[in-house]
Amino acid sequence: MEPILIITAVLQEMSLLEHALTNSVQQTTAAFEYAEGTIGTLPVTLCAGGVGKINAAAAAAVLIERCRPRLVINVGCAGAYPGSGLSIGNLAVASNEILGDEGVQTPEGWKDLRFMELASFAQGKLTFHNEIPLSKHAAEKAMQLADYYGVFLMRGRFVTVSTCSGTRQRGETVARHFNAIAESMEGAAVAQVCLRSGVDCLEIRGISNLVVDRDMSAWDIPRAAESAQRFVLKYLEDLDRPELSAFVQAVPEL
Repeated sequence: MEPILIITAVLQEMSLLEHALTNSVQQTTAAFEYAEGTIGTLPVTLCAGGVGKINAAAAAAVLIERCRPRLVINVGCAGAYPGSGLSIGNLAVASNEILGDEGVQTPEGWKDLRFMELASFAQGKLTFHNEIPLSKHAAEKAMQLADYYGVFLMRGRFVTVSTCSGTRQRGETVARHFNAIAESMEGAAVAQVCLRSGVDCLEIRGISNLVVDRDMSAWDIPRAAESAQRFVLKYLEDLDRPELSAFVQAVPEL
């Protein structure tokens, strides 16, 4: 059976998942350490690939090539933009990912890759610039699962940045420009590698902080990481026992 590949940035974001992994075998490929095993009866591969787009893209590319997964789940923490309606500890699922830094600073302000007439990825007649789609089927399944369990889960556009928004003004500007709800440092990279590889991608993040003037004393990274992982465990349980998933309506594939 094709495995589920789960990618995080740091070990804290996969500790519960690793604890749930049985028959675990530690492996290394291209300098990335990962674990293979099962959760329930599902074959699962876990990797904490590192912080940032470069690490995330490299880990995703190497492990997709090695494992040939049927689904990639990107799990971690995120900052929620002001006005998103998200609070610390809430969960969010990405509908689309946006490359928030790729572009050019002009006298008229920041412009994206479309303005520069540069594609981040082209596939047949489709050209992708800053915005990368994720699997509609996987995200809709997550929304229905959350509704069934009474878990708050918001679906929306995420922004991936190399320089995090550390002021309320910057957060409000980015959120307004991209009509986005949250930001992280890896999501778009994983999503784009999955798109290029033809593999469905699901991104689930727990909210660790609000994107306001930076004050880490108000953050709760452990709570955010735990919330995201516990939901992913429920998602995997549902995948593992489809006969118990009558409550989930059929959703057309992409």
